[in-house]
Amino acid sequence: MTVTETEIPEVLLVHPRVFEDDRGYFLETFHQDRYEAVGITTTFVQDNHSRSSKGVLRGLHYQLKKAQDKLIYVVRGEIFDVAVDIRRGSPTFGKWTGAILSEKNKSQLFIPKGFAHGFYVLSETADVVYKCTDMYDPTDDYGIFWNDPAIGIQWPLEGEPAVSQKDQNNLRLEEMADDKLPVL
Repeated sequence: MTVTETEIPEVLLVHPRVFEDDRGYFLETFHQDRYEAVGITTTFVQDNHSRSSKGVLRGLHYQLKKAQDKLIYVVRGEIFDVAVDIRRGSPTFGKWTGAILSEKNKSQLFIPKGFAHGFYVLSETADVVYKCTDMYDPTDDYGIFWNDPAIGIQWPLEGEPAVSQKDQNNLRLEEMADDKLPVL
């Protein structure tokens, strides 16, 4: 397994070791000892699986009181995955980083607490699986507007994205009350 820092050093791109032959392939999507050895020392307590169609954009989501580290990977298809630093006081506050995750490259993105997360589906269908370090709590669910011009995410859009009404109504980062954002 190899790990690459992104433009935001806390967000890591993980490349698991893949054993391939004419029968198919095998990889460990998570092995606690190996992940701890590269600095991912969190305890995951919940796994989620999302299926989305081409052109769907989900996010930018986060929890505040029950903040979650996330380890994201794609089982089927391809997405553009994004993390935005929303920690007040961080030198990278309001900055984003993104990576293509796919069933072909088998890469994973580790996103720590204090970041908003979203993705855009590039393939006809995408199955996204992600591990979380705290349980989802609908009363602690927040979002930042996916197309906030101050953040300037370069989404690889192919036409108008399919975005939920909830995500369309998210506020821009500068509009978020101080008590609705994490502090570094």
